[in-house]
Amino acid sequence: MAWVYLFIAGLAEVASVPFLKESAGLTRIRPAAAAGIALVLSFYCLSKSIRSIPVGTAYAVWTGIGSCGAVVTGILLYGESVKASKLICVAFIIIGMIGLKLTS
Repeated sequence: MAWVYLFIAGLAEVASVPFLKESAGLTRIRPAAAAGIALVLSFYCLSKSIRSIPVGTAYAVWTGIGSCGAVVTGILLYGESVKASKLICVAFIIIGMIGLKLTS
C-alpha cells in the first residue's frame, strides 16, 4: 500500500504543475487554491508512504515522478520542445526509479 501512496503523491505533485502555471505567480486564487490542494494531497500521501519505504527511496521516486510528469505536462500542455536528449534524460530518471523500487 505504501507504493500506492507514493504513486498518488507523485501524481498529485504533477497535477499541481499546471495549476501553479495558471495561477500567474499565485495571483489567481482558483488555480492557486487547486495547486495548494494538490500539494497538500501530495505531501500527505508521501508522509504515509515513508512509514514503510525508506525515506531516501521514497523522496527520490516522488521527485522523479514529479520531474518526469512536469516534463510531459510541459510538452503536452504548453508546447515545450520534444528533443531526443530530453526524452533520454527522462528515461534515465524512470530507470533510476525502477531500480530503487527493485532494490528496496
